[in-house]
Parts: sequence; structure tokens; C-alpha cells
Amino acid sequence: MKKTCIKLLLVIMAFSLVALAGCSNSDNSSSSNGSKSKKQVTITYWQYTFPAKVSEIKNLIQKFEAENPNITVVAQDFPYDQYNQKVAAAMHAGKGPDILNLYYGWLPQYVKQNYLQPIPKDLLTTSEIESYFVPMIKASKINGKYYTLPIAVRSLALFYNKDMFKKAGLDPNSPPKTWNELIQDAKKMTKRDANGKLQQEGFAWDVNGQGYHAFEEVLLRQWGIEPFSKDGKKVQWNTSHGLNAFTYWINMEKKEKVGEPNFLTDYNTAFKAGKAGIIIDGSFDIAAIRDAAKFNWGVTTLPVREVGGLESNFGSYWTNGIAKGVTGEKLAASDKFIKFLISAETQKEWLKNVGEIPAAVSFANDKTISNDPIYGPFVQGLKNSHATFFVDEAKERDSMSSQIDKILLNNESIDKTFNSLIKEQQQIRDDYFQNN
Repeated sequence: MKKTCIKLLLVIMAFSLVALAGCSNSDNSSSSNGSKSKKQVTITYWQYTFPAKVSEIKNLIQKFEAENPNITVVAQDFPYDQYNQKVAAAMHAGKGPDILNLYYGWLPQYVKQNYLQPIPKDLLTTSEIESYFVPMIKASKINGKYYTLPIAVRSLALFYNKDMFKKAGLDPNSPPKTWNELIQDAKKMTKRDANGKLQQEGFAWDVNGQGYHAFEEVLLRQWGIEPFSKDGKKVQWNTSHGLNAFTYWINMEKKEKVGEPNFLTDYNTAFKAGKAGIIIDGSFDIAAIRDAAKFNWGVTTLPVREVGGLESNFGSYWTNGIAKGVTGEKLAASDKFIKFLISAETQKEWLKNVGEIPAAVSFANDKTISNDPIYGPFVQGLKNSHATFFVDEAKERDSMSSQIDKILLNNESIDKTFNSLIKEQQQIRDDYFQNN
């Protein structure tokens, strides 16, 4: 009887172990496909400090982490004028981020410095990238490879103060269509005190904001100049038409005196303060202007040289890439986060909260965007936008700014400065291509 009980007990125990093993295997199988068994991964995302973007990235990270509980994304932001230096120092020290957000114009230098790796083919192939995004992003193709992908793109438009138009006797619902009209409207809105000191500018003429982009990709083209050769190696302004466009642009400030660089710090600060009648800016400034402006304002497309003339615009974008050296689980997590950032759903939310236009070509015919009185002019501008192929955006910008200062501050001749500027811009390109 005792032996029988022992045998029965052993059988029961054996069945219990099998059952427990089955439950264990079932749990492990379920867990291996679920989030709990996945290893926790932390990745870092760097961007420059632009309030609307910083806020939106935080919101997007919360959403992404809820969908991917095994991935933690740590975002950091740095002031614009420190950003590239921070990236360089961190990358050289081996302590850089996993994902970098950068201006597309910096890309050649980032690739040259070996900061980025090409977009993995399992994320998107080259052909998939070019079919998914608007053609503008081809400006970031280097040696046949894409290193970054954008959420959104930008074009330029005129922001104008309707109240200021009305006070100057101008029709607030009829913004300028040509550059000559812009100058005439701006002169009527410009105010100076008895000593000639500017109190209110009609047009916030600038170089360091969007001014030199407007010159290179708008005025030069409208005066019949293709700014750069197709391979990006040659500066093609050195013609009489190029000089005419440059002179016209400079004389908006020098001769017509419709505005001044650095008035009230910068062009968009002056506009938001109600002290500038017209500015050229990108859609990214919509949210800030909407929050700050205490007056009626509107947006319209960039002027043309003459009615019915060539429409042109400058297109640009900030874009996301994976740092060189990121591998394994961090690379997989970085892939997943970038795929989330470029999704149609994220692009819609980005438009709403940041103001930049979705980069996916599928949005090109979205009437809810193109018919919007604020966003519409930017969408229309994208149709004729050109993203300048910068080889060293910082050097090219500094060159333009310092040469313009010679005219405005030192009263050097426009012709002489124009020739000096072309030589300097060409040298920057020569230096880049000789080393690459």
C-alpha cells in the first residue's frame, strides 16, 4: 500500500512538472514576442534650441515610448550658435548622440567629418526615399547616398502687417506682387525721426536671416541667372545680369532705405513688435508670430520681377541622421525612431505644432494645407523652390555677410564688392571639391 502511494505521488509530481514546464514555455513564448522580454535600450537625440521644435519633440518622444516601451529616447538641445561646436566636441570625444538633427546645408561637412552613417537600406532604400519625399531632398544626396531624412520642408513667403498697411493708406488685402511694388509700399510705411534714425521699417531688409537665400535663389533666377552649375562646383553670378540683381537687392537698403540690418535686433523681432511692415521668412516662424503679434497680419507669396514673371523660391529643411558608430540594438532603436519621425502622422502633427510643411510628396495635393490662407503661400512656394547645395553653409553665409558690410558700413563700391564676393564664394567651393 505504501509503495502504491509513493508511485502515485511520483506520477502526480511528474505531471505537475510537465504542466509547469508547459506554462513556463508558454509564458516565455508570449514574452519573447511582447515588450517585457525585450532588452531596454536608451538612445539620445540632439537638436538646436528652437522652442516649438523642442516642445514637439518631447511630445513625440512620449508617444513613441508608449508604443515602444523597451526604448527610451533622451533629447538634448543646444543654442543655435553653439550647436555645431557641441556636436564636433562630442563626436571627437566619442560621446556624441545616436541621432542628430541638422540643417541640410551642414550635411557635406558632417559627412566629411565622418559624423554620420548612410541611412540603412532596411529603413529605406535610395529609390524608396526619392519616391516618398518631395524632390527638394535630393540636395542631401552625397556620392549617391542619403545620410539623413527630414520630417518637414520649408519655403519662403512674405509676412505683412495689415494694420501698418492700412495706416499708410495701402490696401491691407492687396500685398505687393512685384519687387518694385514691395519697395514702394515699404517706403510709405518707413518712419524716421528728425535725426534720420529709423523708428519703423517698411521692409526688414537683412542678410543673415533669409536675405542671402532670397538673393541667391530668388532674385538671381528672376534676373536670368542659374546660381550654381549642376554639379555645384561653379558660382555662375559673374555676369551683367548677376551684377544687376545684386545691385537691385543692395539698393533696397542703401538707396531706398526701407529698412536696416539689425533694427530692433533682427528682422522677425521687429515684425513681431509691430515695427516692420514686411519680412521674408519661412513657415517655421508662424507659431512664434501668431503668439507674439498684437496686430492683424497675413502671408503672401514672394514677389516676382514683373507681373507674370518667373516665380522662384528657396527651399530648405532640417533633417535627421544616425551617428557613425551606432550599431546593434541602438541602431535598431534609432532606425525605429527615425521611421516614426518621418511617418505621415508625425508630419501632420509637426505642421500643426511647428508650422513646417510635410516633406512627404503625398501631401503636395492636400487641399486642407494648400488652401489655408497662412500655409497656402508656403505650399505654393514649394513648387518653385530650390534647395541650394552648400558645401560649407557657415563659410558661405559669413562670406556674404562680411562682403555686404563693406558696402553698407565702409561705403565700398557695389561692383568691386560683387567681384570680391564671387571670388570668395568660388574659393570655398574649390577648397571643398579639391579635398573631396
